[in-house]
Amino acid sequence: MTKLNSSKKGFEIMFKKWQRTNYAVFCSLKKNIRIGMLSASYLILFTYGQLLAQNDTTITNKKINLQEIEVSARRTPVIYSEIGRVVTVISKKEIEALPVQSVDQLLEYVAHVDVRQRGPLGIQADVSARGGSFDQVMILLNGINITDPQTGHLSLNLPVDFSNIERVEILEGPGARIFGSNAFSGAINFITGSANQSNLKANVMAGAHGLYNMGASGNIVNDQLKSFVSVNKSATDGYIHNTDFEVYNLFYQGQLNLEKEKLELQIGYTDKGYGANSFYTAAYPNQYEQTKTTFASLSFSAQSKNPLKSSVYWRRHQDRFELYRNNDDAASWYHNHNYHLTDVVGANINTVIKSALGKTAVGADIRSESIWSNVLGSELPDTIWNIPGEDLGFFTKKYNRTNTSFFIEHSYTFNRLSLSAGLMANLNSDIDWKFDYFPGFDISYWVNNNLKIFGSINKSLRMPTYTDLFYSGPTNVGNPDLEPEEATTYESGIKYRNNQGISMHISSFYRLGKNMIDWGKPSDAAEGSQWTTSNISEINTIGIESTLNLDLQKLFQNQHFLQNLNLSYSWLNQDKSLPVGYDSNYIFDYLKHKFSGSFQHNIISHLSASWSVLYQDRLGGYDEYDIISNTESSKNYEPFTVVDLKLSWRKPTYTLYAEATNLFDKKYTDIGQLYQPGRWIKAGINVRINL
Repeated sequence: MTKLNSSKKGFEIMFKKWQRTNYAVFCSLKKNIRIGMLSASYLILFTYGQLLAQNDTTITNKKINLQEIEVSARRTPVIYSEIGRVVTVISKKEIEALPVQSVDQLLEYVAHVDVRQRGPLGIQADVSARGGSFDQVMILLNGINITDPQTGHLSLNLPVDFSNIERVEILEGPGARIFGSNAFSGAINFITGSANQSNLKANVMAGAHGLYNMGASGNIVNDQLKSFVSVNKSATDGYIHNTDFEVYNLFYQGQLNLEKEKLELQIGYTDKGYGANSFYTAAYPNQYEQTKTTFASLSFSAQSKNPLKSSVYWRRHQDRFELYRNNDDAASWYHNHNYHLTDVVGANINTVIKSALGKTAVGADIRSESIWSNVLGSELPDTIWNIPGEDLGFFTKKYNRTNTSFFIEHSYTFNRLSLSAGLMANLNSDIDWKFDYFPGFDISYWVNNNLKIFGSINKSLRMPTYTDLFYSGPTNVGNPDLEPEEATTYESGIKYRNNQGISMHISSFYRLGKNMIDWGKPSDAAEGSQWTTSNISEINTIGIESTLNLDLQKLFQNQHFLQNLNLSYSWLNQDKSLPVGYDSNYIFDYLKHKFSGSFQHNIISHLSASWSVLYQDRLGGYDEYDIISNTESSKNYEPFTVVDLKLSWRKPTYTLYAEATNLFDKKYTDIGQLYQPGRWIKAGINVRINL
């Protein structure tokens, strides 16, 4: 692999007619863009459209009156009953019933998703799937990839408030041939503004520790145009020292529907400032971070004999990290905060060719990722850039890389049998524009009208983040020669669903990972030497998961007390292979056992209750730091159980609710010694007026 240096370029663009305009995104990238390449890219490369996964259904037959809806576990349009993958969907109705107020709390209910909260109410959280790392899950907003190239710590910085999310769709397992590189162990898509009726909404929530969230949104629908706009603000004083936050969100989504074409525009902005007590080290409890995310995308789809979907998008993320929140307390050696700005520009296209032999999808994707920083990247040769919106500090480093992917997939369904095979060919400027190939295959078969068996084999990759490549600290140093992580995953399972309100699935997977990125050093290294990243380890992961969902109103008719019961359990085991004479800084640190359950029932006419329980047993441990004695002691993660409760009073135009998270005040930690909030009481009202 070629070493990184300041002269290395992903691709070169030059808009001569746009160079002096202040409205072009490309101006802010400080690059030259060759018009010939961009024109070719636009003709060939756009995004694979929107993830359209919906509720789990069984095979189409008149005995089971369930709607078959399109899902996105393939690049070709497909209904759920045809796929051989695990796709989990959380609807708006389920979101509103659960005792959750943030994305990370919601994702806790998915079997093989591991959420490690660093701050309250999703202010910052790491999300991973099936024993992978937080850098290995792709995050999408309305089908557009918004994953952060700097670090997975920032990928959940959604430019929209949690109250505006209509649906969440999770593809468990690799998604390289569907979404491209970095959908290594899963993909999560957040859907907004999908209502088809004009309405106005308002929400106000308040709770302990000075917590509040207030916002308003409107959805205006006519024959051709649908517009959705929302604005929100939330804040808290913090549940312990230096865990306060203040967040602003502004979001717009518009859809123009013509006879056979649709245009969709979305624009979002979020500004977060928060105390980061023990986020990255407990030795500095007064850390602080401010992030700003700006996002825009334009998508086009055409419904014809050969459907076409395409989009272009831009995401900018700006981050200021302060090791000392108050400069008066800073050590003499601390001279500057860490500043980063990432710009991501992407475009892609997907078309489907239908024939008597099935459906063939052909598509391509291009994505340019740039960073300016005073910590990450290659040294700027002779220019120091001012930081937008900051009075102090300068960008002294920069880096850019470009990833291009080409896709082909063919699917075929015959009676109860469904097959799909595809291939992604990937090019990246960081690996000398050499092709890597990532195939995949899945199959499903309905044994009868209720029982389906399925299986799949998929290969995936993940490019190193800029933190993996460049981070440098007192005890750690990045490695610019890192290669992508790769994995091959085998999966199989069964699904069952009937017309009486019972649905369940049991699945297992085996993932063989190679070139896995690890922090380590030689065993004979001198004391005090730095840990560095290397493609040194192989990690094999085996997992089992099961879910059971009961619609109790269908199962036990002529009663109004019982509503829904949902249970899930997952188990993981990993095996890491390291060369002799090499010490790893990371011991196994994953959820060995996870159980989650929720139960909804009525109390009286309009009053209902929702109970949830979460049990986690995590392998590994952490060093607990005593700031008074300046000493560390090793501790193992302890299993814990948390119970939440939500009471809701529902009327046609409004809902009143009160909830208690961590009802029994359990002391626990998701990561390190950052203990999570104890019992937290919240109450609020949601108002909806249909126009």
